[in-house]
Amino acid sequence: MTAQRFRGVGVALVTPFTESGGIDFDALRRHVECQVDGGVQVLVPCGTTGESVTMTASEQAQVIEATVRAAAGRTLVMAGAGTNNTADGINLAKAARDAGADAILSVSPCYNKPSQAGLIRHYQALAEASGLPTFIYNVPGRTSSNVEASTVLELAKVDNIVGVKEASGNLEQAMVILRDRPEGFLVLSGDDSLALPLIAAGADGVISVVANEAPAQMAKLVEAALAGDFATARDIHYRLLPLMQANFIETNPVPVKAALEMMGKSKAHYRLPLVPLGEQNRAPLEQALRGAGLLE
Repeated sequence: MTAQRFRGVGVALVTPFTESGGIDFDALRRHVECQVDGGVQVLVPCGTTGESVTMTASEQAQVIEATVRAAAGRTLVMAGAGTNNTADGINLAKAARDAGADAILSVSPCYNKPSQAGLIRHYQALAEASGLPTFIYNVPGRTSSNVEASTVLELAKVDNIVGVKEASGNLEQAMVILRDRPEGFLVLSGDDSLALPLIAAGADGVISVVANEAPAQMAKLVEAALAGDFATARDIHYRLLPLMQANFIETNPVPVKAALEMMGKSKAHYRLPLVPLGEQNRAPLEQALRGAGLLE
C-alpha cells in the first residue's frame, strides 16, 4: 500500500466509554460515521486521544476491529500501537494487523527515555514484526524524549516505516525532516494549530484532535492547503483556532470529550486518572464551539 494514501486528514478518535467504564461501541460506530461523512481520510483509533493507556491490549484490539468494521473500506485505519516496552509494542502491532488495520502509528517509548540508538532499534523491530506501513509518533511533551530529525531520517530508510506524526512543536525540527526526507516519506502534523504552517512548508496533512468535533471543516482546511489555496485554508484555520486551543485547556482528551457531549454526540465518560472537565473551563470551551459554528 502506497504511503501517499495516508495524505490529508486523519482523526485521532476518542474512545467513547459508558458510565460504568466499558467501551461504548454504539457511540464509537456513530462517531466513525460522522467522521466518514465529514470527509476524513484516515481514522486513528487507540492513540493518545483514544485513551489507549487505560485500555487493555484486548480492548484496544476490539476498538480497532470495531473501527475497521464501521469504516467498511470507506477510509483507511491507522491504529495506535504504542508502549514503552518493545515486546509489548510488537504484540500490539500484530494485534492491530490482525484486527484489519491498514497501518500502525506508534508513539515513542515513554518513561524509560531511550537513546536515539534505542529508538531506532525499537521502531525497526515494530516495523519488521507487523509488516504494516508504520508511522513514527513523536510527542516529547507526553514521552519526555524527542525522536530527533536525524533519527527519523535514519528510520525512513526502513522499507515499511513510511512517515512520522510530528508533534514536538518544533517547526525547525519538522522542516529539517521535510527538507531531507526520502521521496514518498510522509510528514503529518501532530498539532492542529501547526497543520497549516507545516503544510505550507511541505507536510502532507495532520492527525487531528479537532476533527472529532469539526471533521468537515478540518477536511476542507487541509484539502485547500494541500491544493495551495491558502486563503481558504487560513479562513478556516483562524475560525477553528480558538477550539484547537480550547481542546488543550486541560489534558487531552478531557476537553474534546466534553465538547462532544455539549454537541450531543456522545457522553463525556473517562477512566481514571482522567476526570471530567473543570467547571471553570466549560464556558471557554462552549464559547470556542459557538465560534466554530458547532453549537446553536
